[in-house]
Amino acid sequence: MSKSYNIAVMPGDGTGPEVVREGLKVLNAAASKFNYKLELTEFDYGGDRYLRTGEVLPAGAADELKTFDAIYLGAIGHPDVKPGILETGILLKLRFELDQYINLRPVKLYPGVESPLKDKGPKEIDYVVVRENTGGIYTGIGGTSMKGTAQEVAVQNMVYSRFQVERALRYSFEYARKFGKKSQGKGEANTLGLVGKTNVLTYVYDLWERAFHEIGKAEYPDVKREYYHVDATCMWMVKSPEWFDVLVTGNMFGDIITDLGAMTQGGMGIAAGGNINPEGVSMFEPIGGSAPKYTGQNVINPLAAICAGAMMLETLGEIEAAKAIENAVSKVTATKLKSMSAGKMGYSTSEVGDLVAGQF
Repeated sequence: MSKSYNIAVMPGDGTGPEVVREGLKVLNAAASKFNYKLELTEFDYGGDRYLRTGEVLPAGAADELKTFDAIYLGAIGHPDVKPGILETGILLKLRFELDQYINLRPVKLYPGVESPLKDKGPKEIDYVVVRENTGGIYTGIGGTSMKGTAQEVAVQNMVYSRFQVERALRYSFEYARKFGKKSQGKGEANTLGLVGKTNVLTYVYDLWERAFHEIGKAEYPDVKREYYHVDATCMWMVKSPEWFDVLVTGNMFGDIITDLGAMTQGGMGIAAGGNINPEGVSMFEPIGGSAPKYTGQNVINPLAAICAGAMMLETLGEIEAAKAIENAVSKVTATKLKSMSAGKMGYSTSEVGDLVAGQF
């Protein structure tokens, strides 16, 4: 009997529905080969709904989404809605209410995709960043005083509990043990690197570093541990990305270095990510945003959404199917596409989806 997964689909804004359509096309093509089934329920959360109703998320939305196995998201962001309303009211709200405390971002250069890094190819650019996703400076602890005056003061605090740090680290050690380079036959050791700033942020990243070594030594002696300052990490992501295997870091640093990583892997058209609650419901999405200027033109690159679908399958336990989708994307990028940029691929959005689905 085939496995069945209940998936909440949020196509969202702009080109989101177009890339989700192609992602589902590939997921369903893989389903027949790998004996799983997706039961899909669509939700219209996004800019159009907000403009029509004045409501960002209905009451009970998070509780309803908790009943699904995963969430598949297209994009959030509407040109007629002030920036921050949808992003905060949908993405951040769901991230916190669903306790999606891990942001998982593979940095993987596919064959045939051009990277701005000279002499670096798929062998060198192939690592993963684990970003703690619900703590740190983004939680809004702080405030302003005397706003609008010459004496205005603004404070925003980076706050982490031992609990938040430990669960992010344990997820990262587990991920490195299961999917690190040694496990894939690509390296001598599965390595987890902590990215911090212990020489300046001497309280927060002291906590991270102590917990990192204590947990690693006691529970994951088979995973090699390394530490990198965040500024040095940015330099080595450009100069020697092959040094990295799995990286773990806090919320703000993770936000920054994952966008740098996305550009080294060929841009936002190919970068995918997951907001993950290992004990609950997780959400998977392309990173590039809603790209409203391309809406309805059938020219946007759907590969990031397709790769996000593969990440969703991996998290659901369909590892073989997820790997097959990655291999299908590799074949298409290596032999078919002229570019990762919208309108320059040599194929339409739907044709790229057909090319990937056609590998099954």
